[in-house]
Amino acid sequence: MNFYLAALDEEMRHPDDQPSIGLILCKEKNRIVVEYALKSSTRPVGVAEYKLTRTLPKNLKAELPTPKQIRDGLKEKVDSEHKKNNRKMVKGQTKI
Repeated sequence: MNFYLAALDEEMRHPDDQPSIGLILCKEKNRIVVEYALKSSTRPVGVAEYKLTRTLPKNLKAELPTPKQIRDGLKEKVDSEHKKNNRKMVKGQTKI
């Protein structure tokens, strides 16, 4: 969870956004397992039971990015990093 939160905050968070929180959805909530699993975590994490539904409630659709927006945003970041790394490699090769 910490990996995903760190990546999300580093790559996607806007300067005016608050830090991201983790949300672990469980079929059943076991307080003891949660306590031990998250004991050393320094980031806020929510744990809740869930019920499956086939559709996202309408009031949440406008609040969450679409899967395409997430994919496009991540692809843009990855492509940007690849270009930056390729430029560094090319500069390093021309100096030799």
